[in-house]
Amino acid sequence: MNSSNPYPENERPVEAWCDPVSLHVKLADGREVVTPLWWYPRLFKASASERNNVELMLDGVHWPDLDEDLSIRGMLKGWKYPDAVAPRAVA
Repeated sequence: MNSSNPYPENERPVEAWCDPVSLHVKLADGREVVTPLWWYPRLFKASASERNNVELMLDGVHWPDLDEDLSIRGMLKGWKYPDAVAPRAVA
């Protein structure tokens, strides 16, 4: 990582999508970061169409329909919204 560049090339998102339970982000170095949708209440409550209207940024992912931005660093560190609550398991 170049100290003058706060966004390491290996952490640049190259693809992002949501399945019914997870957010997936593929990084430039080939890693795939997968986090639960419930970590991000706006994404969790959004429609599939809204979730999959995604724009990649230099350091994260943006959902224009939801006015939501997530950083790659935050996902790599396991950050979730403070008020995020895991859904109750259905027996």
